[in-house]
Amino acid sequence: MDDTRPRWPFQVKLMVSLLLLAFFIYLLTRFHQVVSPMILAVILAFILSPIVNFFQSRLKLARVLSILLTYILLLAVTLLVPIVITPILGPQIKGLNLDFQQVSQEIQTFLGKQYLFGGQIIDVSTLIEQLSASLRGLLEPFVGQTLTLVVEVVSSIVWLVFIFVVSFYLIKDNARLQNWIENLVPPNYRKDFRIIRDEIYQIWSAFFRGQLVLGFVVACIFTVIGFILGMPFALSMGILAGLLEFLPSIGHGIWMLTASLLALTFGSTWLPLPHWAFTLIIVGLHLFYQQFDLNYLIPRIIGKRVRLSPLVVILGIVAGAVLAGVLGILLAAPTIASARVLGRYVYANLLDMDPFPVTMTQPIQPSESYWWKRSKKDRKT
Repeated sequence: MDDTRPRWPFQVKLMVSLLLLAFFIYLLTRFHQVVSPMILAVILAFILSPIVNFFQSRLKLARVLSILLTYILLLAVTLLVPIVITPILGPQIKGLNLDFQQVSQEIQTFLGKQYLFGGQIIDVSTLIEQLSASLRGLLEPFVGQTLTLVVEVVSSIVWLVFIFVVSFYLIKDNARLQNWIENLVPPNYRKDFRIIRDEIYQIWSAFFRGQLVLGFVVACIFTVIGFILGMPFALSMGILAGLLEFLPSIGHGIWMLTASLLALTFGSTWLPLPHWAFTLIIVGLHLFYQQFDLNYLIPRIIGKRVRLSPLVVILGIVAGAVLAGVLGILLAAPTIASARVLGRYVYANLLDMDPFPVTMTQPIQPSESYWWKRSKKDRKT
């Protein structure tokens, strides 16, 4: 580097940095619709990249062929899962519909009565009719807009294609992207960058891999216990419990509320217990499972890197819902854990402390950890 070359003054650097930040914020607000599909594309590439690397190394295929084979398998699994699950869940869904029709009739009978409250006769059915009329008035402008629905479907298909195309190139050119990003970092900070990158990788890898395994394990546990206790719709409730594991803390509450309503309404399918007693058993077992999940399953399946305080997770889910909707809810936990890593690094540097103490974590092997790990052929080139 030429030392005689004039340097930018601090004021110029600050002004350019602020202008670039303002321009970046403008792009985010102007093209905010692209942000969610881009995040989904990165997530899809993150999940599929290890499979592509496996096919490339074991089957000795070209990287493009490995990517195509991975996407074909993904499409096959996507099509086969509903075909396999639908015949199993069909009878339970049909029975659930019939039972809810019975519950609906009982509710209508209950609401059809008149009640005396504070000397006034309250006709609940009249109130319901008024609310229904008001609701219909609000929904009428949105009913019958077939063209809008068609546009939404076509738009969803276009975004789906966009996600797959972007994820394809992210996997294909991951080595170049990794080198490009690393070269943007000043040489003196590249070691810090690699450590932070690998630690954040471990967080997201543990989250996605662990959540899939944890969801499967929880679904099996709840299904087996449901059949043993005579839980109504045990298989459906077991699958729901596995899916709700992707919503830490809040998912537990949703399942317990749903299971309590079913237990209180229908009782056990074979245990000779009052409905209220069976409901207490379900709630007690779920509270016990919640502690078992937090203290045993999650640390062993997902790991301690993504383990956060329930209060922090709940606040993160609320913030994620406000900022990014459903996607923000699902990704709240790993995002907070990653922010914790970055915040710890910034805090240590502000106070002139060591950002990477020896006792903080076990040594990381970068060449074996990050998701865009280069194949032997990529490293040679």
